[in-house]
Amino acid sequence: MKKQLRSLFILSFLFANAQAQQKISADSIRSKMQWFADAKLGIFIHYGIYAVNGIDESWSFYNKKISWQDYMKQLNGFTAKKYDPTAWAALIKQSGAQYAVLTTKHHDGVALWDTKEKHYDVVDNTPAKRDLVQPLFDALRKQNIKCGAYFSLIDWSYPDYPGFTKDSSRYTLKDQPERWNKFKTFLFNQLKEVSTRYNPDLYWFDGDWEHSTEEWQSQQIRSLLLARNPNTIINGRLQGYGDYDTPEQNFPVTRPHYNWWELCMTINNNWGYQPKDTNWKTPYEVITIFTDAVSNGGNLLLDIGPKEDGTIPQQEVHVLQELGKWNAKHHEAIFGTLGGIPQGHFYGPTTLSKDSSTLYLFLPGKTSGQIAIKGLANKIQTIEVVGNGTKLQHKIVGKISWSPVPGIVYITVPANVQDEYETVLKVKLDGPVKLYSGRGGLQ
Repeated sequence: MKKQLRSLFILSFLFANAQAQQKISADSIRSKMQWFADAKLGIFIHYGIYAVNGIDESWSFYNKKISWQDYMKQLNGFTAKKYDPTAWAALIKQSGAQYAVLTTKHHDGVALWDTKEKHYDVVDNTPAKRDLVQPLFDALRKQNIKCGAYFSLIDWSYPDYPGFTKDSSRYTLKDQPERWNKFKTFLFNQLKEVSTRYNPDLYWFDGDWEHSTEEWQSQQIRSLLLARNPNTIINGRLQGYGDYDTPEQNFPVTRPHYNWWELCMTINNNWGYQPKDTNWKTPYEVITIFTDAVSNGGNLLLDIGPKEDGTIPQQEVHVLQELGKWNAKHHEAIFGTLGGIPQGHFYGPTTLSKDSSTLYLFLPGKTSGQIAIKGLANKIQTIEVVGNGTKLQHKIVGKISWSPVPGIVYITVPANVQDEYETVLKVKLDGPVKLYSGRGGLQ
């Protein structure tokens, strides 16, 4: 009996200890993800030799739009002669972004740093003749902007990587495992270079779909990076070993169920510089996409594609400047907030202060007249227009004194308080937001 009790005690202790370790692990993850949750806006930078011809980054030769040989000829035209990392960082700061992610190496295998591996890089193989990562990271950090490194796991140019172009392969892992092991050594060595030289705050992996967790050794990659910097965070493209999700272009119709996520979005239709793509998003479109993402508990990672010489297209500069102007005016409603109330209670994006006692309502720029909030059980203390402080009045319709149904809140928005792009109202409540979700009557 004593042995049984002792065994039960040991099992209980081990179970409790395991639970405690899981809690500590979950708490530590939440702690290190806090800056990302508060950041809301990042700038993606797709910069590489593909800007020389203004064609699809890597995919143009993979999809056989151009031969690999002709694609790689762009190495000869990549000068970065007007590359100004200080100006880049200043523009990113002006936009309101809290982090930036640079494509240190895309699927074409061309590194933006002086890799010690025998492979392509802009220092040894282009007229640029310089490391393009360190100067930008230095400039960003002077602006207190977090630094992210995009890194392609796949490398279609490396001779020991199994894939090359669409519907073709060099070998199968089953038949030539020694070649795959050679590639993994190369991969891990380059990751060590990025980790030790630049110590990114964030890793943005891509290309994990071509192999399994075991084949990539995803857990070992994560351990390698966290050993250098335990606080670094990793996107979800590491076959299950990332910290947050990264949907692209198409905004989720319903709110994602992830703890942390970011919407990756281009300013026109393509990631890198493509002069033929003139379908530029307007500042209004970008701002409404941004607030939609934040309302749903996510971030926006907005892409720019510099020209080969390092200059940023004026259309992208304009969008970032206008976005920054709007962010400066409405900072309190965006940065450091929580995702807003469920759709249906208000027809538009919303956010909440961290104590959930202030509700922010986002209105398209030309909205005036009455707007409505449904199912708000709180008493409203004040309503004002963010950025100019104008106080607004409200009325409640359909509230019966003895009924739990809160009625509908109507707020009158005069035309003279409209923002050029999106007006924001600050609704101060009597406590953390409470929402009625019954069916009416006595329920």
